Amino acid sequence: MTVGLMIAAPRSGSGKTTLVLGLLRALRRRGTDVVGLKSGPDYIDPAFHAAAAGAPGVNLDSWAMPEALIAGLAARASAGRALALCEASMGLFDGVPASPGRTGASADVAAALGLPVLLVLDVSGQAQSAAAIVKGCASYDARIRIAGVVLNRVGSERHRRLAAGAIEALGIPVVGALPRSDAVALPERHLGLVQADETDALETRLEAMADFVEAHVDCARALALAAAIRTPPATLPAAAIRPPGQRIALARDEAFSFLYPHLVDGWRAAGAEIAAFSPLADEPPPPSCDFAWLPGGYPELHAGRLAANRRFLDGLRRFAVSRPVHGECGGYMALGAALVDASGETHAMAGLLGVTTSFAKRRMTLGYREARLAADCALGAAGATLRGHEFHYATIADPGDDAPFALVADAYGAPPAPAGSRRGRVTGSFFHAIAEG
Repeated sequence: MTVGLMIAAPRSGSGKTTLVLGLLRALRRRGTDVVGLKSGPDYIDPAFHAAAAGAPGVNLDSWAMPEALIAGLAARASAGRALALCEASMGLFDGVPASPGRTGASADVAAALGLPVLLVLDVSGQAQSAAAIVKGCASYDARIRIAGVVLNRVGSERHRRLAAGAIEALGIPVVGALPRSDAVALPERHLGLVQADETDALETRLEAMADFVEAHVDCARALALAAAIRTPPATLPAAAIRPPGQRIALARDEAFSFLYPHLVDGWRAAGAEIAAFSPLADEPPPPSCDFAWLPGGYPELHAGRLAANRRFLDGLRRFAVSRPVHGECGGYMALGAALVDASGETHAMAGLLGVTTSFAKRRMTLGYREARLAADCALGAAGATLRGHEFHYATIADPGDDAPFALVADAYGAPPAPAGSRRGRVTGSFFHAIAEG
């Protein structure tokens, strides 16, 4: 039986990631077979979880996924493990207007899986008042249970006693107190943390996080707060999104790395084969494949190199003559006519779509999206819906004259609008798919 615990906070920036990574590595060092889960649409944290725990995890999203799929993915990721630690996103109750249980809030995931919550509380600038925040979190949503608290950014032993004493008077244990420290911070870039496989001395950093957490958190007490993960229904679909091909060519390198593990695992479970290729290494899609997928990532950091890789670009163009190709976000940018980098230099891309994207004029676009396919394509029939999100800083300098890929709506009631591009067998947009709608 696998037990689980959600690590959450009242707001972003409270120290969730530091605690999760430190606990994962510390418990692994103690011989606990542990896995990390992530609530919400996030490509970067799960890779750090996998490095810390030594096991791949999964994203769980209550807006994009029905409860049964959340439970099924959690069960598959944690099968045979003793413990699953789920890292929340933003504040515990932060979501979008939606039906109960489908708001995207981490509280929905905790409720779906029956996970007790270990609350990380940044107590800088407060003492006993921290107890009022804990009491509010404990009473706000009857579906969840605040099982314990870890204080963060504690200034002194006196500070710890004042805050912890007030919280424990509520009947909620404080199992740790992390002092103020910049020594365990991870490097960041414009879409969040620098990716795990690009982080210098990652193992050293993870060991330091584990040492930091073990010195200030009672790991045994934290582990004792966990409860059995709720089991899923007996039958579940193999894939959150049906495989777009039987043999899928998947771009995978530092420029194209944003693809949810549950999609690839689901495609394999449904019988599809995955063949990875590296555009940065000037590799084209393998000609034996019947579909090519270019995921998101950071092509804007490698635009000059991609533009010079003729074998990759020519092979991609040949592939698209007879087989479908799809690009998400960064992949969409690479399929377009050109990409303008942060310095204003224009780099020719594959030209399979007419769009020109720009990183010279940055604007953050972020939020859940529901996409209704505008025409039949490898991702589904016309009118089929996919749920997912956008998160990018790139803008469209020239949309070109291609037909739209989909009609896309946000989670706040705005009317659907044409988005993305479609030309022949090639499709793409800034939309990242998570599950079928």
